[in-house]
Amino acid sequence: MISSNDLRPGTTVELDGDAWNVVEFQHVKPGKGAAFVRTKLKNVKSGNVVEKTFRAGEKLAKANLEKKEMQYTYNSDDEYFLMDLETFDTIPVTADKLGDATKWLKEDMKVELLYFQGQIVGVSIPNFVELKIIDTPPGVKGDTASGGGKPATVETGAVVQVPFFVNVDDVIRIDTRTGEYLDRA
Repeated sequence: MISSNDLRPGTTVELDGDAWNVVEFQHVKPGKGAAFVRTKLKNVKSGNVVEKTFRAGEKLAKANLEKKEMQYTYNSDDEYFLMDLETFDTIPVTADKLGDATKWLKEDMKVELLYFQGQIVGVSIPNFVELKIIDTPPGVKGDTASGGGKPATVETGAVVQVPFFVNVDDVIRIDTRTGEYLDRA
């Protein structure tokens, strides 16, 4: 059990049989009356966001999320195949379970699958990936590192805004949380 006073962003609690991730919280102590905790919770399975208020000190069940390290091997249509690094079993995972992570998955990348009550509810990928650019308009003499950018398609099919001096076959580093170009690798 966890107290509502101990809620922080990233904490996962169990309410009504579902796992909820704390996105925001605010401890409120009004001048009159009892203190309370105002939270914004995101459902781990569906992604729905709700606002919920708890009394200060109220006890909540901590959700038991299991993590399992896997390796991405390949995809076929809407299914992505991940290999368990301990048993070498391959399991298919649908794109909706992986979410935005599908834009950054590269063969042989290690990821962590998140399980809640035996069901896959999400995936955790590295914060930074290095991907090769396969298509972008050519750079022009005089283009500098500052002042604008151009779209570039990387090997996974995702489109990223890059500076003008970046060319086809360059390997770039991308922040997977924001989808932004960081630098050339």
